[in-house]
Amino acid sequence: MRKLLIAGVIACAAFATSTFAASLAPLNSDSEPDRVDWFDMSAKFGPVPKPADGTTAGAVAKTLTNEYWRLLGDGYTKGGGRLGLKVDLQAAQSEGDQLGQLSIAETMITQGYKVLLVSPQTDANLQPAIEQAAAAGIPVVNVNDAVIPSAEHYVGNVQRDNGVRAARWFIKNRPDGGKVAVIEGMAGVYAAVQRTEGFKSTITGGSSKFQVVASIPGNWDRQLSNDAAATLLQQHPDLIGFYCNNDGMALGVVEAVKAAGLLGKVAVIGTDGISDAYASIRAGELTGTVDSFPVLTGEVAVEAALRILGGQKLPRVVATPQALITKDNLGRYYGDGVELRAVLTEDAKSN
Repeated sequence: MRKLLIAGVIACAAFATSTFAASLAPLNSDSEPDRVDWFDMSAKFGPVPKPADGTTAGAVAKTLTNEYWRLLGDGYTKGGGRLGLKVDLQAAQSEGDQLGQLSIAETMITQGYKVLLVSPQTDANLQPAIEQAAAAGIPVVNVNDAVIPSAEHYVGNVQRDNGVRAARWFIKNRPDGGKVAVIEGMAGVYAAVQRTEGFKSTITGGSSKFQVVASIPGNWDRQLSNDAAATLLQQHPDLIGFYCNNDGMALGVVEAVKAAGLLGKVAVIGTDGISDAYASIRAGELTGTVDSFPVLTGEVAVEAALRILGGQKLPRVVATPQALITKDNLGRYYGDGVELRAVLTEDAKSN
């Protein structure tokens, strides 16, 4: 019955997209040309408009069981506190509770919030809420990492580049090549598709040194990913590494690598930049993470929301930063005296 209900939501979403978003092309946040970099907003649009007293935003996260979404919420709170916007954050019980997340979003539309910040579980499950918010005159900002095709505003990084950066690490650090595997996120979700494609096309493009022997959905689940990695290590004892679409899955893979006695021989790169990933990197276990800086992303999303509320005509996409971080360069991004915004702005301008 639950699968039928979810299928119904998706079918309704498809209809909503065809009617509500007729004037907008389906959003591809990675390649959308109408975009601005996060660090350029002040230069291009001036100061952030001050909200009226008591202005409140509603935020809908995927779930709070994954630290990434808690850190994004911390960014909402930090940015809101600095800019005068109160943000109320709610989340679904799990990363697969699509109907629960939709119910939260639909309820928020009736509660007087002036703007919504939403991180959908799939590309489709919150589309009905987007239509309802538009009818109520409430702007919505899609904040990482699934992408609602009808979204007018999106804040997040280039998802494909997560996989590209991981592949480039292997090409540079494993010059002899070898067999690699991908542990994907939830099947069909924009971020998972883009990250996986970016990794595969980069690591195999123009070279026969690397072979992607498996690409398996881990559904953002640590234990499922651990089990999948254990099986793959048995099937391919000469495997040289894994790329995982998020850090929770990567940490599950690290446990499988340790259990097989292959720590230091099989590289594991994750995505997101959660604190457990950094602890594992410092311990010499996880090889690296493509950090998308969720706290900063939350702050940027609040800034974008206030600019929209203030009548500024922002581009459809506000692009946020990312960096592949290993034990070798961790001190550049995190440590005493590090000004993260300055470091990331320098990175962006040097690329």
